[in-house]
Amino acid sequence: MLEALMLMGGLGILIGSSLAVASKVFYVYIDPKVEAIDEALPGANCGGCGFPGCSPNAQAIVDGISGVDSCVAAGSDVAVAIAEIMGVSVSEKEPEFAVAGCYYHKAKTDIKYSYDGIADCRAADLLFGGMKECKIGCLGLGTCVNACVFDALSMGDDGLPKVDQNKCIGCGACEKACPKNMIALTSVTRRIIREYTEDECITPCQRACPVGIDIREYIRCIKVGDHQEAVKKIKERNPFPTVIGRICPAFCEIECRRQLVDEPVAINDLKRFVCDLEKESKDRVSPYKAPETGKKIAIVGGGVEGLSAAYFSARLGHDITVMEATDLLGGLLRVAIPEERLPQEVLEYDIEGIIEAGVKVKTKFKAGKDFTIPGLLKDEFEAVFMASGGWDNRVARGDINDVVNVFPGGYLLIDLLREGLENSTKFSLGKNVVIAGSGNRIFDAVNILKKAGVQTITILSRKNVDKEMVEELEKLGASIVFNSGIKKLFGKEETLTQIEYLDLTTGVRHVIDADSLIISSGRFPQLCFVKSKSFDSKGDEIKPDDFDTKEEAALPLQWEGVEIYKEPTDRREQGFLSSKDPISGYSAAIIAINGGRKAAVLIHHLIYDIPFIQSFNLITKQSILQQVNKLNDVDIQARNVMPVAEDKIGTRVEHYSGFSKETASKESERCLRCGILCYERSKHLH
Repeated sequence: MLEALMLMGGLGILIGSSLAVASKVFYVYIDPKVEAIDEALPGANCGGCGFPGCSPNAQAIVDGISGVDSCVAAGSDVAVAIAEIMGVSVSEKEPEFAVAGCYYHKAKTDIKYSYDGIADCRAADLLFGGMKECKIGCLGLGTCVNACVFDALSMGDDGLPKVDQNKCIGCGACEKACPKNMIALTSVTRRIIREYTEDECITPCQRACPVGIDIREYIRCIKVGDHQEAVKKIKERNPFPTVIGRICPAFCEIECRRQLVDEPVAINDLKRFVCDLEKESKDRVSPYKAPETGKKIAIVGGGVEGLSAAYFSARLGHDITVMEATDLLGGLLRVAIPEERLPQEVLEYDIEGIIEAGVKVKTKFKAGKDFTIPGLLKDEFEAVFMASGGWDNRVARGDINDVVNVFPGGYLLIDLLREGLENSTKFSLGKNVVIAGSGNRIFDAVNILKKAGVQTITILSRKNVDKEMVEELEKLGASIVFNSGIKKLFGKEETLTQIEYLDLTTGVRHVIDADSLIISSGRFPQLCFVKSKSFDSKGDEIKPDDFDTKEEAALPLQWEGVEIYKEPTDRREQGFLSSKDPISGYSAAIIAINGGRKAAVLIHHLIYDIPFIQSFNLITKQSILQQVNKLNDVDIQARNVMPVAEDKIGTRVEHYSGFSKETASKESERCLRCGILCYERSKHLH
């Protein structure tokens, strides 16, 4: 008995010792923060955060991979609790939600594929490539629906996924599951910033629209009588909808597929109808906005481009102030279009809508006189966009005799030539002058500059010039650089210091000293000015947090001016004065609006220091896309014509009176609801 007890005790000691050793060898440390966050999470293990369960997401939060608000199944209270555990604050997050990108029923396609029992879109895509000729459309097997654990997706009677916005929490599971990117997350920011790509189901009319309005959808809304939603769709990409409904060249109608059987849909007239309806109702449809960012942005110029840049930037959540030299906003729209075509009260209505979107305005506030761009950057503005207009704007407001100097060292060639040597004191030229552009008047400019005491004159030309011109310029004391486009300006306080230009042949960038820049076009280039990054002696970036307020204020301001981005179709389009740049004014207001939107995109990227990466497959004029050249089974329907307005006491206020509800409804029914290859056949619908 005693021997048995001793044996049992010995075994116990041996096992205990072994376990003690094992606990030391195989011990796994559990971070208390990870454990606390895991307990705070709801335990749904839905995968919406991108990790296979709440525990891995808790570890990702501690590692800085996920945010404190990364759990899509939890509310804001959980995000706040996790933030307290991490010792950080939680900021307001912009909501995201899923949208479907295919509109045509698979049941109506001419060519169908048999899936032979396959019930997953990804497998069908790999094996068969799709359900019809269109390589973009929805496969319709509902894989996205199966991926959603929040019951926010369902397959409609037409075989397409439907999103319940009240249930969708933007987890992205459906986006990951779809092999064709037919359903994807979107947000306010994404919808403003996005450019359209070749692998999207974009209609011919929308591709032709300079601002990319979803024309198919707003016409559908008119057709079903949802006029407020139609206005919202238009305002997503157009802050001047009531104005554009009267003066747009209607590039969209040129590409309307309906003209293959009769006449294009009256797209612009329908826009005018629904926006006039909003105006008459006195119930303005407000555009959606992202959460406030607290970033202060200044826009120089209250014309179409400037106000559009302000509108889109305000909707991105930024604090916007427009600075206009005159006492009225609107630019050329205010003075260049007859009242019969664009009544002033219509223009005022759209401008009021822009201001209501959160835009502040300062009138009679002139750049170079009442303020400077470096001064604005020192006055808490994160960025300044220059939309000062061109020579035509100056003629309209009677400023042709003033030498305009919007940014330090920047002048127009036309001002230098008009003033000549006699009034060269109006120009602070410095020793090093760069002229952007070429042409015969460059000789006159070089003579004026040399007589004014300029030591170095460099001409940056986008073109090649003949040998005789080069020799003549060299005799005058100027040098010329061919195939070059200016990309950036650099300055210190109130002076220009350097210019960066791109060799359009090799793509190599060069930086040269410059005290002033003479622009040969009739307007200043579109530039966004921001503070330059500072670096220490080791080459490391010096951030504002490295200084206290007094030290930062004592440092000299260094700034840079960045050109607005362009379509990446050709390197030769980069830099100032390319064919993509307005030389004096824009050819149409709708194009100026898109210039403003692109400016807002540039500003957004610069203030957050986000690298601007253009998609390689953007839709451009050079894109080769699937297309339709014949329509089958479409009834001929005459286009509804907008009636001429009746005279009022001998004076016609407007040329046309606009559509009635009945006429607009009839015209909206003519829309074929096109896709890349698909369209609605009227003989099948009736």
